[in-house]
Amino acid sequence: MNRLLEVKNLFISFGEKRVLEEFSFSLEQGMNLGIVGESGSGKSVMALSLLRLLDGSGAKCSGEILYMGKDTLKMKERELRGVRGGEIGMVFQEPLTSLNPLHKVYKQIAESVEIHQGLFKKEAKRKAYELLELVGLGEERILNSYPFELSGGQRQRVVIAIAIANNPKILIADEPTTALDVTIEAQILELLKDLQDRLNMAMIFISHDLNIVRRICDDVIVMKEGIALERGSAKGIFENPKEKYTKMLTSDFVLKKEKKDRSDENLLKVEELNVVFGEKRDIFFRKIGGFKALKNVNFTVGNNHTLGIVGESGSGKSTIAQAVLRLIKSSGKIELNGVNIESISQKELRALRSEMQVVFQDPFSSLSPRMSIGEIVAEGLVVFGNLTKKEREEEALKALKEVGIESDALHRYPHEFSGGQRQRISIARALILKPKLIILDEPTSALDRAVQFQVLTLLESIQKKFGISYIFISHDLRVIEAICDDVIVLKDGEIIERGSVEQIYKNPQNEYTKELIKSAFLS
Repeated sequence: MNRLLEVKNLFISFGEKRVLEEFSFSLEQGMNLGIVGESGSGKSVMALSLLRLLDGSGAKCSGEILYMGKDTLKMKERELRGVRGGEIGMVFQEPLTSLNPLHKVYKQIAESVEIHQGLFKKEAKRKAYELLELVGLGEERILNSYPFELSGGQRQRVVIAIAIANNPKILIADEPTTALDVTIEAQILELLKDLQDRLNMAMIFISHDLNIVRRICDDVIVMKEGIALERGSAKGIFENPKEKYTKMLTSDFVLKKEKKDRSDENLLKVEELNVVFGEKRDIFFRKIGGFKALKNVNFTVGNNHTLGIVGESGSGKSTIAQAVLRLIKSSGKIELNGVNIESISQKELRALRSEMQVVFQDPFSSLSPRMSIGEIVAEGLVVFGNLTKKEREEEALKALKEVGIESDALHRYPHEFSGGQRQRISIARALILKPKLIILDEPTSALDRAVQFQVLTLLESIQKKFGISYIFISHDLRVIEAICDDVIVLKDGEIIERGSVEQIYKNPQNEYTKELIKSAFLS
């Protein structure tokens, strides 16, 4: 077989800290190599180094990265640009940070084919639409949308469309299904596999989801703390792991959820919630057009309870969160502790915001790279409190301790932490104001199973200790089952089923719900 890529003794360090040591592998044409390991093991750093995307970050790389016999570490920038995006495509882990917020979707896809294929703008736009159709986004609305107007899963599919735009010889897929629901995930995996077969493309598939790696990869490398701990065929690794760490990764994690007494009192009550995007008025000031993202949504969240919201990408899950937080315009009734937040003034709303906090899907883009961890966590105290700098620092230390982050993190920056650690920091930031409600929007989607388990256990203990209510948004039905008391199922902006987790999982009534649950528990 034709060897496309060979990595020899790759070392990567940031300052005195080594994040990758003596890492070697080879990649043949048509081969699918899986790379697994817990958050912070060095998977993404290794992937970025293959195309010298760490240049300028302060990283020091040594060793050899031979693509078609040429060392990318020694390539001139002009030659390297031809390889990046042309012969080697990459799907990044965090789509919001890899898409330009100022350009529409079609322009970002078209730009890639204009540069590498020399197409004119009209041809490039047509090609962009074809690529979006390939990844399940064949709507004119998506083509003309900005990244912030799309759901996390839709953004991820746009990134995949850009990565495959030039029929690359190698595709580096860094958590390509992280933000996708189980049905779309299956479609994307089928698409990637189909493209790989048709183009005889090689793939480096990086994922924390071992079920996916098991299904589609030929060989697997297990990473821990920057070294290749174990490697072999996918079948051998999963059926007969040698290392204790590999056995831990492939084992099942079960969260022991305590059964809670139901209260008649509701912390949050939502009635007839509607959200319309792009609505305009005609010359007679009548409302016309627009996309109905939410349609007459009703639900309640009890005190000290967790409501799960599930549904496929684009179903309106994150839109509910934004509406409840009054970050977007909506109609209907939203009551928090009996106060209708739709009818109060901005001044009253600001005072109430400390009682509602949010943990976002993408911790890297939601933490300012210019602020230290101490400043990030204590930011809410600056807005809502009148504490001294020293007192704010003490409160930040307490919040970080609650989520298991060491005190030396206070003066460090987000890029110095793994995905799992960044998500803990996000939880600490939400926790510091002692809110009554925390909305968690896909808080574990980018985390491996071991770290997912740690974060879910952390959230359970925080709820038990402080009596906080959660709205937990996720496409991962295993996670919803582990932590939620009640669940609502969304499709196309409408609630199609609701009930306790036990009712929904054991006896779903809607065909769509049945399909979601069936897909989620296939392995």
